[in-house]
Amino acid sequence: MSRGNGPERGADARWRPRRLIGGLRTRLVVTFVVVALISAVTATALAYRDARTAVLQRTQNTAVNDLRKRVTAVAADFDLPPDQRALSRFAAKVSDGIGARLVVVRYQDLVATSDTLADTRDRISTELRAAVHTGKGARFQRVMWRGEPYLTVGMPVAYADGDRRTSGLEVYAITDLRAERDDTAALLDSVRAGTAPVVLLAAVLALLAAGTVLRPVRKLSRATRELATGDLGSRVAVTGHDELADLARTFNETADALQASDAELRDQEAKARRFVADVSHELRTPLAAMTMVATVLEEDADQLPPDAARAARTVGAETARLSRLVEDLMEISRFDAKAARLNAGETDLAETVRASLALRGWTDRVRARLPEGVRAVVDRRRIDVIVANLVGNALRHGAPPVTVTLATVTGADGEWLTLEVADHGPGLPPEAREQVFDRFYKADAARTRGAADDSGQGSGLGTAIALENARLHGGTIEVADGPHGGAVFTLRLPVRRTEGSTR
Repeated sequence: MSRGNGPERGADARWRPRRLIGGLRTRLVVTFVVVALISAVTATALAYRDARTAVLQRTQNTAVNDLRKRVTAVAADFDLPPDQRALSRFAAKVSDGIGARLVVVRYQDLVATSDTLADTRDRISTELRAAVHTGKGARFQRVMWRGEPYLTVGMPVAYADGDRRTSGLEVYAITDLRAERDDTAALLDSVRAGTAPVVLLAAVLALLAAGTVLRPVRKLSRATRELATGDLGSRVAVTGHDELADLARTFNETADALQASDAELRDQEAKARRFVADVSHELRTPLAAMTMVATVLEEDADQLPPDAARAARTVGAETARLSRLVEDLMEISRFDAKAARLNAGETDLAETVRASLALRGWTDRVRARLPEGVRAVVDRRRIDVIVANLVGNALRHGAPPVTVTLATVTGADGEWLTLEVADHGPGLPPEAREQVFDRFYKADAARTRGAADDSGQGSGLGTAIALENARLHGGTIEVADGPHGGAVFTLRLPVRRTEGSTR
């Protein structure tokens, strides 16, 4: 038996889906809401900008046109150069004609205001005065004064003659923009108030869309999990003609192909097992006769010529090896057919291990640490098979000293018996540890296939049979590197005792 035959370590790992933080439904709803919110904010900003621009533009055009018409009408009867009183009357007439707006009239060093109590210094900027003084048409500027918005429109007054020369008279009208500001603010508030219903509607639509999209996805996910757990008959109903329907159809086709392949493989596997079992069974009768003849030849080998004696011993050894291979194949066939059964009874494990070592003549070659009184309900024959395979493996492929240690371990999963077989050889490479319990696997491909010793090794099935026997007891076998080199095989068995038994 080789140090092959890789184990299935522990319980089978099961696939479990990992849910990301926030499922697809949540992400879809958040996406809808964010898009709706961005759209609402963008629409609000554009609407506010356009509305504000339109309101201010209309106010500016109205202020400029009103001032131009009124100044033209009043200036027709105005004599230059004016005095302070005439300038004040001019300002008052212009103000009355444009809705009582605040009007400031300048002529050289004279300044008149329609409201003598009004403060106009910061509402007519230096830049606007310079533009009006050097220009020919109306100029305007929006200013903030004491936290409130105002529109100041200024224009020079020209003579009525043909060259349209400026007369030096400048007129400024100050318009209060608070009403326009309040109108645009009210518009902004109304648009903001409409944002919440839009976002809420987007969330509702997202939930409806998520339900429509995710329902078939959930069904497909459930069917995939069922397929992963071995239910190859799991299928998904195909509805519609969209991408999800194509995905469901592809899944069903994949499941059909997988089910057909699985059925074919199972059929081939069953045939192979039957073939092995049948061949092994049929070989037993001729092998029995061959073994009997080989035994007779070996007993008389000393009386034969040297070459004939060697041939007789070789035939005997190879016949014994072939017999063990057939027995191993039949044992594996029983495990595959689920026909292996435990013949369990309460047993002193230390005594069982010592008997197994003594039976094969290994007592002097193995260091045994076997505390007395370790008892459990096991199948003694199968424990003997496990010990023979693990210890024989260590003796064949490891290096001395080989140690066998029996112990009891209590953990969170209960009380366990451990039988540790360690050697001080080269150990096992990682890839060999992964396959060491596979059937017919041999870690040392270069080793010779000479006659096996009485451990029953050489078939490549020993560790696989040992593992199956351990599983039959509800346990397992693990392999690892030793702390000082070599390999360590550990048999773990749950402690089972008959009622009333003591340690």
